[in-house]
Amino acid sequence: MKIKFCKFIFFRLMGWQIKGTFDPSIKKSVVAVVSHTSWHDFYIGLLVRAILNTQINFVGKKELFTFPFGYYFRWVGGAPLDRKGHQNKVEQIASEFDKHEVFRLAMSPEGTRKKVDKLRTGFYFIAKKANVPIIPVAFDFSTQTVTIFPAQYTSDDMALDIKKYEAHFKGVVGKIPKYSFSVKD
Repeated sequence: MKIKFCKFIFFRLMGWQIKGTFDPSIKKSVVAVVSHTSWHDFYIGLLVRAILNTQINFVGKKELFTFPFGYYFRWVGGAPLDRKGHQNKVEQIASEFDKHEVFRLAMSPEGTRKKVDKLRTGFYFIAKKANVPIIPVAFDFSTQTVTIFPAQYTSDDMALDIKKYEAHFKGVVGKIPKYSFSVKD
């Protein structure tokens, strides 16, 4: 019933489409989502994961996980992150993969909803440290399409890997077009 309701909203009312799917045999991954320009990306992601019946997680500052909203954020797949002090965030987030049998971590490689000229590399180092693949996902508001690309493992050539990931996001337009990530040629 929930999946039918989400499909009705996403496909019929909102007019979006989904291309590709998540490989069910890949239980742990970093899901790199571009273009992140608005809070609307959150509910688009919730609808897509419900439609595909795929567990997708996220991390957020630990303060979000206190009463009264903590239960909700855990229920939708959130894991708290302590951002105080001089803790290594890559190590801390990568350790989350060891705590779960299934953990697909959605992240915005842009790192902000504002305009950026290059992707931040935290998503890459988290995937490398956790030894999990990166699954590029494009939220294109201009075509109302969510595209899920095949999983890719990191190599020893970060610059080449980042170029490969960026290639998936060429021409992708966010909810606020002027903040969309643009791939440099």
